This record gives sequence, structure tokens and C-alpha cells, in this order.
Amino acid sequence: MALSSTTASDTVILVIDMQNDFVEPGTALYVSGAKATVPIIQELIKYGRTKKWPVIYIIREHRLNGIDADAPRLSLFAQEKSGYCVPGTKGCEIIKELKPEEGDIIVSKRRNSAFFQTELDLILRRMNARNVIISGTQYPNCIRGTAVDAMSYDYNTIVCTDACSAKTKEVADANIFDMRNMGITCIPLSEIKKNAITCN
Repeated sequence: MALSSTTASDTVILVIDMQNDFVEPGTALYVSGAKATVPIIQELIKYGRTKKWPVIYIIREHRLNGIDADAPRLSLFAQEKSGYCVPGTKGCEIIKELKPEEGDIIVSKRRNSAFFQTELDLILRRMNARNVIISGTQYPNCIRGTAVDAMSYDYNTIVCTDACSAKTKEVADANIFDMRNMGITCIPLSEIKKNAITCN
């Protein structure tokens, strides 16, 4: 399976885009499945802390004028709209249920992949990370983009399936199917716990 190696410090948890603008109903980019994953993400983080696995929060941040936003979403910044994930707004904040603790790392991104033009790879290599466990939202965009890039950078990539979300179950299932066919490990938290025991 999945978790390849040796010490707990080889493994890092990524929590992707669990910000109010994606998780809370009524926001422009609300992901309907995100809220239901919060207890599993909490459990994953709690378990990871017992193993001394670092937790890295990946967040979206965009300037108020949208100059650095994805082209398909520029309309969310136009015509006096407030945009999304603008620093200093409530929407940009990580949801209160998953607030980072002292020592956690926050990496800001402006595109789907947590690796695209960010310092994430540099940080992971400084940590000597080998296993990357991915949680958060949402499957077809930021989860998949990050997982594919993690695999491309030769990290042992694990998507925690019940800690990730999409707008519908059908979308989630289709993306899990595709990622598994790429060679990315997609398993629930129960399997991560079961297999991690033999890797430490």
C-alpha cells in the first residue's frame, strides 16, 4: 500500500482550501460536500499529531481586484463583486473548526495545485517528507491538481477519501476513479491508520 516508509516525520498532512468561501453555504464557491468532511479532517489531524506528522494548511488568496485569480473566475471580482479568498475577509479565513495550531504551516496559493508557484515543494524537501496525505476540498480542482503534482514530484501520494469533498458524490467518485488509475493511493482514514502502524 501507501505509506512508504520509516519514520513519522516522513509523513505530512495537507489540508487544502478549508476556508469559509468554500465551506460555508451561500458563498460564491460553496462546495456542498465540504462541511461533512470536517469531523474526518479533525480526526486525521488529531491522529497525525500523535505520530508527529506536520500539518500544512494550503489556502487560496487573491488580491481584491482579482488580478491574480484564475481567468474563469474573474467575473467574481468584477462589477463591484467582492471576489473570493481576499486576505482580511472572513471568506479567506480557515474555518473555525480547523484553526491551525502553533507550529502548523500555512502556504498560500493562487491556482488549483498547492505546488504551482508556491514554496510547498521546498518546505516538504526541507522536512525530508516522503508521504503526503491530502485532505480538503474540492476533488476535481485543488485535490486532484495537488495530488497529480505531488506524484509528479515523486512524493508517495495518499488522498484521504473521506476527508476530501466535491459538490456531488458522483463528481467525487469519478475523480477517485481517475486518480487511482493514475497510481495515486485513494483510501479512507481507517485504512491510513491501519497501514501507518506498520510503517513507523
